[in-house]
Amino acid sequence: MKSLEELKKLREQAKSSLDLRTLKDGYRIVVGMATCGIAAGARPILTKFVEEVAARKLENVTVTQVGCIGECALEPIVEVYDKDNNRTTYGLVTVEDVNRILDEHVLGGKVIETKTLEYIKANK
Repeated sequence: MKSLEELKKLREQAKSSLDLRTLKDGYRIVVGMATCGIAAGARPILTKFVEEVAARKLENVTVTQVGCIGECALEPIVEVYDKDNNRTTYGLVTVEDVNRILDEHVLGGKVIETKTLEYIKANK
C-alpha cells in the first residue's frame, strides 16, 4: 500500500465482498462446505457464485456457506432460497451449473428439475 486512496479502495473491495454474504431480501444461495462438500469440489462452486453475483451486481442475492446438508453422496450441494424462504436443493452441482442456476432459477424463477435432489435420487 502506497497511499490512503489505495487503502480506501481495498476497504471498499473487502466491504463489497462481505456484503455478498449478509442476508438481504431476495434470493439466498447456500453452498454445502462440510468436508464431504469440499472433497467433492464445493469450494470452486462457492467462489464462482460469489464472483458471478458480484460481477452481475445482483444486490438481492446473498451467497453463503453451510456445513453438512446430509446427502454426502450427492455433493456438491447448493440450496437456493427465494424471498418467501422456499428452498430448492440442487445436487451434483458443477462450476458450469453456476451460471445456469443464476440465469434460470434466480433471474428466471424456474427450478432446474433435473438438478434437484428429488430428481437425481429418483433417476439413479
